[in-house]
Amino acid sequence: MLTGFAVSSAAIFVAELGDKSQLMAMTFATRYRAWQVLLGITLATTVVHAASVALGFGMGALLPTEWIGLVAGIAFLGFAAWTLRGDHLTDAEKSKAGRTARSAVIAVTLAFFLAELGDKTMLATVTLASQHHWLGTWIGSTVGMVLADALAIGIGLLLGKHLPERFIRYGAAALFAVFGGWLIVESALGLL
Repeated sequence: MLTGFAVSSAAIFVAELGDKSQLMAMTFATRYRAWQVLLGITLATTVVHAASVALGFGMGALLPTEWIGLVAGIAFLGFAAWTLRGDHLTDAEKSKAGRTARSAVIAVTLAFFLAELGDKTMLATVTLASQHHWLGTWIGSTVGMVLADALAIGIGLLLGKHLPERFIRYGAAALFAVFGGWLIVESALGLL
């Protein structure tokens, strides 16, 4: 189990560096509080990597990653439009700060869940689970992913403090549009 944990942590941390979901973590960190982004990432990663471990133990190629990628790409284009629109809180909305935090966690969780389905870190986790203890692989891959994305959140926080809000909003919308387009093209090519 410890070998599975160690190998999975290191492999997934390295696989996540420079990945689109790490860029998403940076983008979300400029918009939401760090704990909200990290919690959303952790929730999504825990679920996706649990499914990955299950796939690694016998379900193999049942997951239609191309169709999931298309749905995720469309969702990312929606996130881009939502980000461009911007958020303005009324006094009533400001009093509902607890709900806003919950909404941020849900948005991050959903985005990461969709982004990770069929992603290289999911596929790497499937492969690792077929070779190592399932629990060590699950915990290790989740820890590796969260650590890599925590690094991205830190970078996003630094950028957020030094850039104007308008620039961040346009930049985040552009990144979401790029991610969405990337997922759609990648999935469409896989279907051909």
